[in-house]
Amino acid sequence: MTTFLLVPGLCMGGWAWEAVAAELTARGHRAVPVTLPGLGEGENKEGENKEGEGRSVGLAEHTAAVVALLDAQGPGVVLVAHSYGIFPALSAADRRPEQVARVVFVDTGIPEDGESVVDSLVGASLLSAIEGGVIPVPREPAGVPAAELARYHRLAVPHPAATVTDPVELTGAWRKLPTTGVFCLENGLSLEVVRALHATGDPRFAKLAEPGVTFFEMATGHFPMLSAPVELADVLVRAAAGEGAGLYA
Repeated sequence: MTTFLLVPGLCMGGWAWEAVAAELTARGHRAVPVTLPGLGEGENKEGENKEGEGRSVGLAEHTAAVVALLDAQGPGVVLVAHSYGIFPALSAADRRPEQVARVVFVDTGIPEDGESVVDSLVGASLLSAIEGGVIPVPREPAGVPAAELARYHRLAVPHPAATVTDPVELTGAWRKLPTTGVFCLENGLSLEVVRALHATGDPRFAKLAEPGVTFFEMATGHFPMLSAPVELADVLVRAAAGEGAGLYA
């Protein structure tokens, strides 16, 4: 049995992982969907969220929440992070590498020490979206299937802006951990793209070709936990077993 700690992306809580968690549980594993501080209101208010609720929450609070969950679950956790979630998840893994068996990056990149989410390719759009200390829930989230849109808008909540402007603090301890990247092809990430990044010789991408680093591609959009939960659960189980393609295999 493997314990999977599932960290969501912007504006989402543990609800986003429900179908994946159910599939993992059915396969005999333990799944712990995470709702980060300031992002749980929608679960109890049927979409009637308090405007700006959680605006004072920063990346440090999100990181502390994941650290506490790693401490509570014990060693051997497979830490899964989607999109924005890699910032608090990786920061927590960096603080508690002894608790983590593998980090799984779901359609997201590798932040460097001192970087924030707004330093990424989507940074400008996120900065322009901030209103009153929060990032509003996207009206048309790319990659969310039509069948899930109503549920998404009922449960998603405005995201604390400080979490995307705060710089992440990393010592590099996490780099010794096995990792798996899951690329959602409809969002533009792929093995081909990552090979091109590694080929630049930039030191930040050196880990991508190391032993213990594997990759999967999924023919879906940016929210595979909503569009392809059974397939994503299968990928996570295989990732936990060390399966997947090497960068040049």
